[in-house]
This record gives sequence, structure tokens and C-alpha cells, in this order.
Amino acid sequence: MSFFRRKNSRAAAPPQEAAEPAEETSAGTRAPGPVNTANTGDPVDPVDPVDTVNTGEPTGPGDPDGADGAAARGPWDLDEQPELGTRVDVGGLRIPARQGMQVRMELEPKSRRIVSVNIALGGSALQLQAFAAPRSEGLWETLRPEIVESITKQGGTVEAREGGFGEELLARLPVRTKDGRSGHRPARFLGFDGSRWFLRGVLTGPAAVDPEAGAALEEVFADVVVVRGTAPRAPRDLLPLHLPGKPGEEVAPEPTRPVLDLGQGRGPEITEVG
Repeated sequence: MSFFRRKNSRAAAPPQEAAEPAEETSAGTRAPGPVNTANTGDPVDPVDPVDTVNTGEPTGPGDPDGADGAAARGPWDLDEQPELGTRVDVGGLRIPARQGMQVRMELEPKSRRIVSVNIALGGSALQLQAFAAPRSEGLWETLRPEIVESITKQGGTVEAREGGFGEELLARLPVRTKDGRSGHRPARFLGFDGSRWFLRGVLTGPAAVDPEAGAALEEVFADVVVVRGTAPRAPRDLLPLHLPGKPGEEVAPEPTRPVLDLGQGRGPEITEVG
């Protein structure tokens, strides 16, 4: 059983393979857990889009001055990549800009708090969330069985496999189409344990099943910088997000709890950006 944890080192991740795809925590919000797929491909409590940014930036890495070139891969801690470069600042995450990419912030409906970042690129989507993690161990090894159990209980299937960031999950989520038919939607779950933080990515669209379609978004995931901060946070607390480049504009007060309580309440939601 393998999971990666890097503590402020610039070691390259293992060779990349095909990847896979589902959210939240407290003093602000709690971490990734069960996946809700009732009725349609949309979340039961839909997350609202807040802001969309079209990026026309170069296709290179967010740190254009990086001396290590293509061999160095993240995701990164802020200590490893302190310069913003061409990345988009959304608070707890700095998102690398790519040509033709759209960045959409999403709200938890009741709290009106920004709970995730959705990136649309090349007809596929990548949902990103970052969480506080214990100093001594990562979260991904614990979270994978919880995601598998949640999906299988709902009638879906999950396959664990090795990918470019360690073990990942390829899920087929049960959905009901608008014309009333039953079906499945593929989603790939990526996880990466950093220094006191955990980054989760969910790939949907062609990138969930086609390695070539997923390559561009996997490289985005690999170039994300996580801003953990120094404030005390319970493990699985969602790192706060704000509108791109607007640090003061959080949508709801910190004490609210978005949708990612593991093992209780409503679990992670997946929304597809077209």
C-alpha cells in the first residue's frame, strides 16, 4: 500500500501514469468523505459557481524561473515555491495558469462559503480542495477506504490503481439522467500528502478515463502550491479559499462548515465544469 508524503523537499514524484476521480471540514470545515450521487450527475445540494477566470497564460509551469525544469513536480508547499509567478492566488491554493483554462470558485449553498476550486481545461474538469493534516502522518491512506465504502454503498464501483501521484481511485458513480435512465459517471480521485496538508483532486469528463485527455490536468495538479499557513487547524479542516486575487472577499464567515464531514452528514460533492 503506498502513499506519498513530502516534507519541504523538491524530490520528483514517480513516473506518471493514468489517473482517476469526488469534499470539506471545521473551525471552518471538515474533510473528504462519502460521495453523494443521487438522481443526477449534479450534487444533491448543488454548489454555486462564484467566479470564473479565463486564463490566457503560457502553458509552462507556474514558476517560470524554476531551475529544476520539467523534472521537478509537486504539488508544492509554499516554502518550496514561494513566488506567485503565473499562478492564480485563491487563498489556500495557488493555481498554475494554462492557455485556455477556466477557474471557477464554488460555494456551499447554506454557508455561502467558498469550498472548492474547479478548473476546466480541454473538455475535462479538475476539482481541487486542500485540508490541514496531522504533522506525523498523511490523510490519503485513511481517506481512500472511506471513499470506496461510500461509493459502493450507493451502487457504484471503485478500482484502486497506481498513478503518477501514488495510489488513486477510479470510480464509476451511479447517476440518473434527466430522461430518467440509470447510468454511471467516471471520476478519478487523486490525493497527495504534503507538509501538514493534504490536496485532493477529482477528475471528471474525458480525463477520468483517457490518459491522454487527463495529462494536462494532472500537470496542473502537479504544479499547485498549497498555502497551509501557521494558524492551528484540526486535521481535515478545509484550508480557506477566496476569490482570485481578492484576499478579503470570502463569501461567508469562517465558523461555517462546508460539505465535507467524513462519516457524518453530507459528503463530498462532484460538479462538472463544462
